[in-house]
Amino acid sequence: MYKRLRNLREDKDLSQRELAAILSMSQTGYSKYETGENDIPTAILKKLALFHKTSSDYLLELTNETKPYSRADKKHISENDNGS
Repeated sequence: MYKRLRNLREDKDLSQRELAAILSMSQTGYSKYETGENDIPTAILKKLALFHKTSSDYLLELTNETKPYSRADKKHISENDNGS
């Protein structure tokens, strides 16, 4: 997973510092995600998938398909969350 994060970042010609700024975090914190020293929180994983236009499954190496899934309908999700 960590190699994919680095490769995606480098494909966009971004430094760790630049991507960390996009994620509103420190370069050191982001670096620890790329090295595997720290686990990536779900919220950051989601931001990375959206930023790189891929799926979290691709980032987690559960698939080799880089194309993201269709986005969920937010209205449908909120209705399901309310037990409707």
